[in-house]
Amino acid sequence: MTLSTTERRPVELPPTEPVPSVPAAAEVPRRAWVEQIMGMPISIHVRGPMAEAPLTARAVADAFTELRRIDSVFSTYREDSVISRVRRGEIRLADCPPEVLEVHMLCRQARERTDGWFDAWRWSDGFDPTGLVKGWAIARAATLLEDVEGDVAIDAGGDVLVRSAADAPWRVGIEDPRDRTQVLAWVDVTDGAVATSGPAARGAHIIDPFSGEAVTGILSATVIGPSIVWADVLATAVVARGEQAVEWVQTLHGTSGVIVLADGRVHRWSNPV
Repeated sequence: MTLSTTERRPVELPPTEPVPSVPAAAEVPRRAWVEQIMGMPISIHVRGPMAEAPLTARAVADAFTELRRIDSVFSTYREDSVISRVRRGEIRLADCPPEVLEVHMLCRQARERTDGWFDAWRWSDGFDPTGLVKGWAIARAATLLEDVEGDVAIDAGGDVLVRSAADAPWRVGIEDPRDRTQVLAWVDVTDGAVATSGPAARGAHIIDPFSGEAVTGILSATVIGPSIVWADVLATAVVARGEQAVEWVQTLHGTSGVIVLADGRVHRWSNPV
């Protein structure tokens, strides 16, 4: 896929970059901005007559500023972040900003909803919300783009949140983990999220929260749903569960997705709300 001209330095995006699914004859102005935040390229795409408007550019700049601020609070790689200070015991969770308490609550809900397969406490040096914060940060940034006229998509390291008119969905490509130069499937999304997890890009970084071992049974899991936070959490939990997740995903109402198993088998599902 091609990347539109950006305001900042161009960054090569993975195949999950959202592209318009409308016919060429119906193409409308589109612009993309890309910045490196949270250790990954994050791009914001706007499609519509106001894509080039200064008001749109200011809203996008505000969204990137918010993402950098969130990173300064939650990054476990920054010694001065609030989360790092909590993990070192320098401050109590009760004394943290409300947003930290919100993420802490979401992590507790995620652990319960996934039967413990997503766990921000096991096998880490204290509370580590990294696996949930990216989706939460994308959702926060998206609120700053609500007044932008037109269709909007945010792509953070391959996890995508979109908003568009019903007759002009964004088309999101799901990367094939067996050959990352290829697209396994395309999905059209008008208002929702697509999140992918797995070892293809970052190696075996997802840990079985019950054994403490790196998981290798699933090459990638993509979850499509209304919430970027929960799509991201569920994708991680699917990979952590391994092959047994093929049955578990049938219980995830209101989601659809694709699992690529380590032996190359592909499982697709689509559940009503």
